[in-house]
Parts: sequence; structure tokens; C-alpha cells
Amino acid sequence: MRKFIIIVAGGKGLRMGTDIPKQFLPIGGKPVLMHTLEAFYRYDKNITMIVVLPESQQAYWNELCHNHHFVLPHKVACGGETRFHSVKNGLALVDDENGLVGVHDGVRPFVAEQVIDTCYREAEKCGAVIPVIDVVETVRHLQGNESHTVNRSEYKLVQTPQVFSVQLLKKAYMQPYCDAFTDDASVVEALGEKVFLVAGNRENIKITTPFDIKIANTLI
Repeated sequence: MRKFIIIVAGGKGLRMGTDIPKQFLPIGGKPVLMHTLEAFYRYDKNITMIVVLPESQQAYWNELCHNHHFVLPHKVACGGETRFHSVKNGLALVDDENGLVGVHDGVRPFVAEQVIDTCYREAEKCGAVIPVIDVVETVRHLQGNESHTVNRSEYKLVQTPQVFSVQLLKKAYMQPYCDAFTDDASVVEALGEKVFLVAGNRENIKITTPFDIKIANTLI
């Protein structure tokens, strides 16, 4: 069964306080996005990688690839108005209706190979899988000016890659856009489909702030 991964990289770096989009910031001597692609290439050299970038960033990405001698095979799709539209554009390049397709944040370079493997293997069985990790801090629910502690064991933190059968995800993305679509799982659930959970890895952080960059350089 063919495997695809859509890597969404449309960040603007606003929370980083830098003009360079966060997916292009260097860690360990090369851009975050390159580390992310390498993680999936290590998992399966035959996986079809699709990078979704705003059209205005694609020339810069090509320049970075040239400067870093980065030659891992990948396709590039244009980013859309929202993450939903970006994923939909990436799906247009997925050409095997019988395959499996994952969607991953371009700024999560530390996803474990075991997590990727588990997501694809389980998605082949059940059609829709997302990696999650436990909530380890106390959580409070805000209601107006009041708040109360909730049972954190009833909650999980969601990561990527979120992996689905191609047919299911393409069907899901035929729906009209809705503000409630915060990730791919929420789009699939809007069809009434069940999404299954597997264990993620805590190092699989989403790099969005300067502090995250410090953590990333430590992990590298």
C-alpha cells in the first residue's frame, strides 16, 4: 500500500518575532523543515512527500534546498487561505485512492520513527489514526469569571502525523470549510467517522516560539 505524507508549512513566524518563517529557521545547522522531511524519509524512503508552502515562500525554499544541498525527493503544493485549504491543495497531488496519507506539521521535526510507523500501520486497519500524549499538568476550565479543575486523565494533547485512508480523507475534504476544523481529525469526524488514538512522543514538539527553538537545539 502506497504511503503519502502532506507536510503543511505555512507559518509566518509572527510569534517568533522574526521576518523568517518558523519552518525555515535553523536548528542544528539547517532549516526546521528539512529535519521534518528527513524524519519521514528515514521511516520509508519510498514515501511520497508533499510540502505545502505559500507561493510567496517557494522561491526561498528552493534557494535553501540549493544552499544546503538538500535533494530528498518531494512535491510542492501551494498553501491556501487556511490550514484546511492548504491540506486540500496537498491532497490534490495524492494520486492513489487506495493508499494511506498522513498530514504533519512542518515545524514538528522530532516525531519518532516508531510513532510514524504505528500511525500508518494502525490507519491501514482502521482508516483514521492520530497520535496523542498525556496531559501532565493541572487543567482548569474557564467559565466567564469562574474556573474549576477538570480531570486531566480525561484529556489528551494531539500531535501529528494524523494518518488516514486516502479515500476517507479526500471525502472528508470535500466538505465545506468550517471554523470548527482545527485539525484533520476534526474534518474526518464531521463525516461521522471514528478516529482512533495511538501514543505519540513527548519530543514531538511544535516549534512556534523562541523558547521552542532553544528546546529544539537542545534536542538536536
